[in-house]
Amino acid sequence: MLARNKKKIIKTIIFLLILYVIYMILGATLPFVSHKEVSDSVKEKLDVNRFFGDGVSVDRAAVVEDSNEALDIRLRMLNDAKEKIIMSSFSFKTDRSSREVFATVLAAADRGVKVEIIADGLSAGIDMKRDPMYYVLAAHDNITIKYYNLFSLLEPWSFNGRLHDKYVIIDDRMLILGGRNTSNYFLGTYNTKVLSYDRDIFVYNTAAGTDRSGESVIHEVEEYFYTLWNYKDSEIVFDKVPLSRRSKIASAKNMLEETYQNLLAERSDIMSEEFDYMAYTVPTNKITLITNPIHIMSKEPYIWYQINELMQNAKERVIIQTPYVVLNKTMENDLSKLKGKLKQFDILINSVEVGDNYMASSDYLFNKQDVLDTGATIYEFAGEHSMHDKSVLIDDDISIIGSYNFDMRSVYLDTETMLVVHGEEFNEELENVMNSMKEQSYEVDSKGEYVAGEDVALPELPWWKKIAFRVTSVLFQIIRYLL
Repeated sequence: MLARNKKKIIKTIIFLLILYVIYMILGATLPFVSHKEVSDSVKEKLDVNRFFGDGVSVDRAAVVEDSNEALDIRLRMLNDAKEKIIMSSFSFKTDRSSREVFATVLAAADRGVKVEIIADGLSAGIDMKRDPMYYVLAAHDNITIKYYNLFSLLEPWSFNGRLHDKYVIIDDRMLILGGRNTSNYFLGTYNTKVLSYDRDIFVYNTAAGTDRSGESVIHEVEEYFYTLWNYKDSEIVFDKVPLSRRSKIASAKNMLEETYQNLLAERSDIMSEEFDYMAYTVPTNKITLITNPIHIMSKEPYIWYQINELMQNAKERVIIQTPYVVLNKTMENDLSKLKGKLKQFDILINSVEVGDNYMASSDYLFNKQDVLDTGATIYEFAGEHSMHDKSVLIDDDISIIGSYNFDMRSVYLDTETMLVVHGEEFNEELENVMNSMKEQSYEVDSKGEYVAGEDVALPELPWWKKIAFRVTSVLFQIIRYLL
């Protein structure tokens, strides 16, 4: 009798587990199968004419291309903060560059600067909870940390709808926004074996502290930040220290304080010396923020709609740089409309040999001809490391930089931020760095054959990866709307 009851219990448990797994799979996928369109009422608010400005705006800007420069400018900005620091990232790690960033943040908080940090509740959450450093930060009266969309085992749809924004705001004076997360993979060169190329835009508000300060795009980004900060799915974290972490808090605080003192001693060039932000930047006519909706479910493609409108209005050229391309039919059709209209229509992406997103690379191999059929000239990047840059050049006066990939996840699922810059000098600056990466790429002809440049070495995939791609390129088609 007991044995029979035990078997029944085991069978019941197995049955419930199977039901739960099915519930998790369906809950994480089915709500996102259907893609929305931008409603007519919203389209009226997304008029692209608002991106153009007359005369010189209060915002100056610079392209931040180099990994060392990306870390240095962040440390400089944070150390210059007087009143407030706002930070947002898909991922905050626990490595050296992260420690240097947050050591500088803690020092700012010690001198009275208010700090607010928001991070993705899944990606960043996995890494941050391992390190007592974040409990040290949150214990400070001037620092608050929140997660956006903590994954719930009872709500599998919360697995999607990630926070993908990456930016830092300093007072009303400075902003850096782009594709870089906070880690050695993107900042500095502390680990050159594991490194990704990426790009940011730095914005300097020349009217900070004056009546015209509100004209700066920095205030748009700040307003957007607070919509996420106050959103129902954003919650304070690290405010309670678990018993398992309490013994490590003191040493973590000492580590941050020592790191900051070392920076002051060893990097006085960025931590102490005056910096000419005017000379570092170029003038712009206008800079505008574009974003996706902030809820966690399938989204109307606000950013895609606006970028596409700008591309369709192009007169001479459209040049797109994105780490990966995962297109649905709507995106393919929109891009195909550019075919034959422009003197130059290029897309620069990672080659599968160097790309770091295995799922996106698998999809590209399966759908490569569809991408070629858009009529764009495709360049596959074959540099030393994977590239993570997200930029669009339109004619000689519109530039777009931010966190947004040309894939369905960025278009329909995640929060994203892009800055649209109207200005010829900035456009030229962005063109130069994009051309530099194009020179490390090889062209793909309409049949998918490679046309290598003289100085470009075609990387070779290991045999096991070739076999794996044959399987996964087909398998991932089932869930490509989540890629």
